[in-house]
Amino acid sequence: MGQKYSARNQASAGERASVQKLRSRPHAQVLIIGGGINGVGTFRDLALQGVDVALVERGDYCQGASGASSHMIHGGIRYLENGEFRLVRESVVERNRLLRIAPHYVKPLQTTIPIFSTFSGVLAAPLRFLTHKQQGAPTERGAFLIKLGLSLYDFFSRDGGTVPRHQFRGRKRALAELPRLHPGIKYAATYFDASVHNPERLTLDVLQDGEKAGLAAASDARASNYLSLVAVKDGAGAGRAGSTVELRDELTGEQFDFSADIIVNTTGAWVDLTNQAMGAPSSFMGGTKGSHIVLDHPDLLAACNGREIFFEHTDGRIVLIYPMGDRVLVGTTDVDADMAADAVCTEAEIDYFFDLIGHVFPDITVDREQIVYTFSGVRPLPRHEATHPGFVSRDYRIERRAGAGAAAKDGGAVVLSLVGGKWTTFRALAEHLSNDVLAELGMERKVSTAKLAIGGGAGFPDSEDGVQRWIKAHMAAGRDADRTAGLLTRYGTRAEEVISFLDGAPGSAPDRPLHSTRELSVRELEFMARNEQIGHLVDVLIRRTSLAFRGLVTGELLNEVADILSGPLGWDAATRSSEISHAQEVLKRFHGVQVHSLVS
Repeated sequence: MGQKYSARNQASAGERASVQKLRSRPHAQVLIIGGGINGVGTFRDLALQGVDVALVERGDYCQGASGASSHMIHGGIRYLENGEFRLVRESVVERNRLLRIAPHYVKPLQTTIPIFSTFSGVLAAPLRFLTHKQQGAPTERGAFLIKLGLSLYDFFSRDGGTVPRHQFRGRKRALAELPRLHPGIKYAATYFDASVHNPERLTLDVLQDGEKAGLAAASDARASNYLSLVAVKDGAGAGRAGSTVELRDELTGEQFDFSADIIVNTTGAWVDLTNQAMGAPSSFMGGTKGSHIVLDHPDLLAACNGREIFFEHTDGRIVLIYPMGDRVLVGTTDVDADMAADAVCTEAEIDYFFDLIGHVFPDITVDREQIVYTFSGVRPLPRHEATHPGFVSRDYRIERRAGAGAAAKDGGAVVLSLVGGKWTTFRALAEHLSNDVLAELGMERKVSTAKLAIGGGAGFPDSEDGVQRWIKAHMAAGRDADRTAGLLTRYGTRAEEVISFLDGAPGSAPDRPLHSTRELSVRELEFMARNEQIGHLVDVLIRRTSLAFRGLVTGELLNEVADILSGPLGWDAATRSSEISHAQEVLKRFHGVQVHSLVS
């Protein structure tokens, strides 16, 4: 599930291939509803086991909470205070694992915690641990508590870990390393976690791995975005147990039936609404909204010195500031979400972010003109009643219902609903969820994903020298080192497949870069259109590239990309125009970006 983008009819040259695969064989052993990282991870895992699995997503892949994360792959040091030791251990193991199996997107992240006291919070911490509630006014954790937490964190990291252990610095050494930090700090603690700079592309890699596994196992695993569940009908038909669901193509409005023996609901914060659409309302979820801003701020970028600054703000909320390329990401809030309203970053949240920057970098000024992008998502947290959002468990559970729809009593599909889950643990979560599905099907696991490289992480260079050798080996006429490096960054080693497409057949006309950006070419956009299920122009700007995230979308870019996509996607002049308007609307409404299109 994702943001509620407005739908529009698409005048296309025939039905989308992804939808046709589902319509031509409208039954699967397992139907997954929801194309965020957890649904897509489960799709991949089941396809590798030879299960006949299908997945549908009402928006684009990784459009919802999965695409609105803090871009961190982390063990969750703050979960120790909640007593969630199992989750921390699993998270640290999975962080270390993703550094190995997805090195093209998951990178080590040096993290520094500025500390303003020695023993603050020592008395309140045990009560927070026992009650999972804030005791009185928020009190910053002091060096003693942070040292204890980081020591436990190191302990959980010892198995199979490659990241260094934490270090403590006194005020003098800390300010020598990060001179723009608040001069009132007493200590700074530094440790390593990891970040994922391209969560949308990592999700796409996982999805494509699943599709390829399905072809290899002859199970024909298939998935489509912009395809929503409308309702559940009685029975699966053709004498089968299970349930039939009605699906709607959000690009054309066409509807068709699809049946499955098992339905897996991985729609995140929308799990209850999806269950309601299937005729069995639930009350599992109680998501919270988290917002972020992206700044073009060289001074703040330099102040971070390549590190994430991770700390507790004055209200007790754990927040972060960290560099991503030449931009700085600042987040995040944690407030109860109104599921009836759009998840957008508010003016009050922006003020909060400016305040937290001033808390640790008091001589750095920030204004709204330096914001190039904002984003917001709803965390798929369990219902938490009176519990403060910051203390709600980030762990996950799987809820089983015996059947979907009116036919449940007559053998309707078993429904498994995922409650909770976080980016870092998606592989382990998918394994758990897949094991439950396999048990329902009476099947055994054939393949483990624990050491299986993801997409373009296979054979990815393990050193900077290796990266430079790869770039040099794949340069060609008209494609310099920067362009080749950009392809490796975007696709990992799958860039070889893209490069083959860009170079074309012998004697074909050469590829050319776009006029509006040197980061894309005509043939690369055609490759995306043919291979990456582009439904809207905005998919390219936000999820197939990082152009929107970095504030690089212009009117010229909108027009040029729309022109090029019109051919492979079969857009006529009216559809092309509506796609430009749609992209402008999404960028303004959900991301605070105003882009004026050119008259064409």
